[in-house]
Amino acid sequence: MTTPSDTQSLILSRAATRPGNLALPLPEGLVGAAAKMVVGKMIARGWLEEVEANLRRSEPMWRETGDGHGTTLVATEAGLEAIGIEPVVANAVASVRKAVPKPEPAELPEDTGTAKPVAIRVGTKQAQIIAMLQRPEGATVAEMVAATGWLAHTVRGCISGALKKKLGLPIAAEKAEGRGTVYKL
Repeated sequence: MTTPSDTQSLILSRAATRPGNLALPLPEGLVGAAAKMVVGKMIARGWLEEVEANLRRSEPMWRETGDGHGTTLVATEAGLEAIGIEPVVANAVASVRKAVPKPEPAELPEDTGTAKPVAIRVGTKQAQIIAMLQRPEGATVAEMVAATGWLAHTVRGCISGALKKKLGLPIAAEKAEGRGTVYKL
């Protein structure tokens, strides 16, 4: 697998922190032919994807397609995996982005109020919990408390609220002899 350059890694890591994994705006100083070359290579490798920009949400445009329409750049699952975001996290981010319905322009009120897609940042405690839940042996609340430094009620809230409800991850709980309740993805 090809490793991203420093510039490509910067674009992808910034995209991972933005709602909907938007890759724009590009880093300062990356303009013109250099920007087209970097983005072209990233699209060819499947790390970025051009999607129609939602101008009502003021999404930045990569290029104009005419009639007031344009495209924006979004980091793909492969792009997120290339910088070390684990597949389940990348899938969760992508599924949340795809699950948000795209209303027709005539259906949009001035203030949409619709939920924005969630982006998971690399190296956060939430990403750490997801990684622990991905292990074959899963994780207990006590193990997640020790790893994150959170209180037990915060870990349980993260599992039920952020992971199950917001991200829609399939988390199972089962009793294990000697460990207590073990949670797994």
